[in-house]
Amino acid sequence: MKESSLPVGALHVEFSRPVNLEEVARINPEVKAGGRFAPKDCIAVQKVAVIIPFRNREEHLKYWLYYLHPILQRQQLDYGVYVINQALKEYDYDCFVFSDVDLIPMDDRNTYKCYSQPRHLSVSMDKFGFRLPYNQYFGGVSALSKEQFRKINGFPNNYWGWGGEDDDIYNRLVFKGMEISRPDAVIGKCRMIRHSRDRKNEPNPERFDRIAHTRETMSSDGLNTLFYKGSLKIRKR
Repeated sequence: MKESSLPVGALHVEFSRPVNLEEVARINPEVKAGGRFAPKDCIAVQKVAVIIPFRNREEHLKYWLYYLHPILQRQQLDYGVYVINQALKEYDYDCFVFSDVDLIPMDDRNTYKCYSQPRHLSVSMDKFGFRLPYNQYFGGVSALSKEQFRKINGFPNNYWGWGGEDDDIYNRLVFKGMEISRPDAVIGKCRMIRHSRDRKNEPNPERFDRIAHTRETMSSDGLNTLFYKGSLKIRKR
């Protein structure tokens, strides 16, 4: 699959200057209301839904939109950005990128798309000294095709508070015979917007026990048991 020739490579990412949604809209005139974009001069190979679990991080979200919209456009993706608590079905996406709202890629060659194997995109974060904290780490930013997502029965629903779900997802992928693919440590660099842990998001004391039982619970906890109504969806660029 040929990569877009538009990415420029290593980027300067900093958070000292405040940004606002009006500025994001001004510098991204091709992005439609609701965070949708499709290239005009080519047909994108994948339709990518970028999903941000969002909770009381409005300033982080502004930085994320400021940096990521230009990157995703240079990658010539047919994409939509969803700032929600649970996934929604609005468009026939074949790829899902899940991103923490406080992580910004430092190289636009780190393409936010899906591959033949599940893709972990945030390989080297400044938080961890620009190295992978452990080989099974699948947190931060990851990409799963529709088929891969369905194969693992989606994400677990029984994790509350902080911690555990990323390792559960890794276990699901391994138990279904998949391997994690990653960019190299240079292209996979990310910066984290520093913050204190959200209130009411304390470590989940049951997370280790639940991770230990992923194999037994994954068929009965996931897409087939997910019910929701109403999602936060920002109708802005």
